[in-house]
Amino acid sequence: MTGGRETEDIGTGGSRRWSGEWASGEPAPAARVDVLIPTFNRRAELAVTLAGLAAQDDPAFRVVVSDQSDDAGGAFAEPAVQAMVRVLRAQGREVVELRHRPRRGLAEHRQFLLGQASAEYVLFLDDDVWLEPGTLGRMTHALDTLGCGFVGSAVQGLSYLADDRPHEREAFEVWTGAVLPERVRRDAPGFERWRLHNAANLAHQAAELDVERGGWVPYRVAWIGACVLYRREALLASGGFDFWADLPADHSGEDVAAQWRIMERFGGAGIVPSGAVHLEAPTTLPVREVDAHDVLWPQAPAR
Repeated sequence: MTGGRETEDIGTGGSRRWSGEWASGEPAPAARVDVLIPTFNRRAELAVTLAGLAAQDDPAFRVVVSDQSDDAGGAFAEPAVQAMVRVLRAQGREVVELRHRPRRGLAEHRQFLLGQASAEYVLFLDDDVWLEPGTLGRMTHALDTLGCGFVGSAVQGLSYLADDRPHEREAFEVWTGAVLPERVRRDAPGFERWRLHNAANLAHQAAELDVERGGWVPYRVAWIGACVLYRREALLASGGFDFWADLPADHSGEDVAAQWRIMERFGGAGIVPSGAVHLEAPTTLPVREVDAHDVLWPQAPAR
């Protein structure tokens, strides 16, 4: 397969100021995307994440960073983080710096961030993900074109680039028409698609598809973590992360639960190539007592 859907005329005509305009004082264009970044005890990684955003062109976006770091200064005290904040602001991007304590779990933190958003689209971006230039534009074009509830760029671990796993890519299936609502659960066939996002599987899939530069191909997912662009109204209509109060603080799978609810009503898709790179830093959540989706949809005990 070659080609894919091309990304053209995706933005607002050059929303990122170049260095010759950094001191112009021109007002920033209205944001079409709110980029929401929850962060905890990650300074260097957050700086890299912000650097990836600084390389994005259209559409116009705003950045909201919510820090739950343990130390009083938090991530915003890191010189590299502040340098990238200054770059983004010079480029005409509004950057909002928030502290949100105490920690009540990932779902509550995401729900808090969602409450700060007002744009048409929201990109939930983890604090350890670098975006290739053009990724935000491709994702926005894909969501505009497909009209579903969300589109994601699954993160790639490039230390695995020489580790091709065709057996884990057997579940790959292109959306050839409209992205339709579907039900995914642990006991449903679509659940096995989670293996698509292991290691650098999507990088190998993209090479196999031979997608034209700047293009994208939508595919069926079980869920997508770390870099997901939502239609904000679809996320709100599906409840967002309002289940956070039913979970212990040490939980995971909150993005899975939210996406499954959206997929049932509006559909969701991944796109390849991804363009999102996982920094492969140590996890900040070593204890994961509960999967959120198991609380919302408990399985019947085996007989």
